[in-house]
Amino acid sequence: MTEKSSASGGTGLPASIEAAWGLRERPVKGPKPGLTLDRIVAAAVQVAAAEGLPAVSMGRVAKELGASTMSLYRYVSAKEELYVLMQEAVMGLPEPLPALEAGAGWREALAEWAWAQRRMFQRHLWSLRIPIAGPPASPNMVVWWEQGLQALSGSGLSPGAKISVILLVSGFVRNEATLMSDIAAAVQEKGVPPDEFMARWERTVRRLVDPARHPELADLLETGVLSEPDEPDYEFVFGLERILDGVEALIKKDAPS
Repeated sequence: MTEKSSASGGTGLPASIEAAWGLRERPVKGPKPGLTLDRIVAAAVQVAAAEGLPAVSMGRVAKELGASTMSLYRYVSAKEELYVLMQEAVMGLPEPLPALEAGAGWREALAEWAWAQRRMFQRHLWSLRIPIAGPPASPNMVVWWEQGLQALSGSGLSPGAKISVILLVSGFVRNEATLMSDIAAAVQEKGVPPDEFMARWERTVRRLVDPARHPELADLLETGVLSEPDEPDYEFVFGLERILDGVEALIKKDAPS
């Protein structure tokens, strides 16, 4: 029996979510011996890792598997569904949080959660290009959210505030990973070391900045701070600590007097 091609297989859920949770029947035998959903997803991930997410199409994945494009549609209803399954595959289950297991405070646990997300994205930068179609609803994404909420379990925040903090932290992680990925891609395209890339950018800005129109930027350039090497992961550490400072201030503000 083949899966239904409608948006839902009877559960009322989107097709991609049904597929991720294994709620739809798959063909007992595919049109090509050995063709399985796991093989299709693995091939799609391989294409994305080698050539980027835009290279992933049903036809391209079918070619990778030596199968017909139509045969894939017996397992995956659309490319959007394939994206969800690819993300599930590379996201995996979250790492255990030592701070959470040791009963440490929410700040340490939430910081570990953020770092774990960042490591996951850095291993699979192409996954940052998958369009966000809604709140987390696939199995592994739900577990990641559960772990983040557990990190905040002793914070004293209201349920609504916990959700907002999770959104804030995960959004920061995703944005920083995307930005660093874009910069790394630009450096690679230029074919120069990162230090030289930044030096060229600074020289360009110096030529264009007018102290009368851009006094703050001109003063900043004169300090030479842009030429100073940063500590590893400096921007991520700085941003995450400021967010956690803000959450801490919110907890103190809402704490009973």
